[in-house]
Amino acid sequence: MNTLKNNNDKTIIAHIDETIERYPKLSACKADMESAYMLLKDTFENDHKLLVAGNGGSAADSEHIAGELMKRFKLRRPVSNDFAGKLKDIDSVRGKRLADNLERSLTVIPLVAHEALTTAFFNDVDAEGVFAQQLYGYGRAGDVFLGISTSGNSENIINAAVCAKAMGIKVIALTGASGGRLAGFADITINVPETETYLIQELHLPVYHCLCLMLEEKFFGSAN
Repeated sequence: MNTLKNNNDKTIIAHIDETIERYPKLSACKADMESAYMLLKDTFENDHKLLVAGNGGSAADSEHIAGELMKRFKLRRPVSNDFAGKLKDIDSVRGKRLADNLERSLTVIPLVAHEALTTAFFNDVDAEGVFAQQLYGYGRAGDVFLGISTSGNSENIINAAVCAKAMGIKVIALTGASGGRLAGFADITINVPETETYLIQELHLPVYHCLCLMLEEKFFGSAN
């Protein structure tokens, strides 16, 4: 597990304890949630990005995560004064509105969201390789791939994890109790302690909400 680097990280990590108070079963995941936060923090600090994929309900979770990190979750994220000034210099009216409304983001690409590309790859090449293809195109060494699979055995997620490892991209697996075969390709596995699909999904949400909350506080809290 990554070592906490400063008191600010320790304060932010306290959100995990608060999440566990609401969802006691997640106590088994505490160390892995902390490790996932530290990896994602380092990734965004070094101007890299997060790529996320899943199937069915986990596809919806992938887009949900992007929605929480690409715009405000709880905190306002105003653009810098310098960028606001540039917008206003280009167009005083539109620029002011953009400066007032744009929010700083942590870069997340949900691989499930590109219908034309994915359906073309399904049809023309290989349905089980579609996320690997996207990851190969969008990903760069230093990024992180978050693969969400309740069973841990989704072939398209495992293939993407294999591609990620070959590219120097770290892999976080968000799974059910067993971790499945995906766990064997992951740097960090958060395997929530349930075996029924809908119960696994019910615990996935507080896990990723907690991670998003911690990351937002780290990068967009009042001290920043």
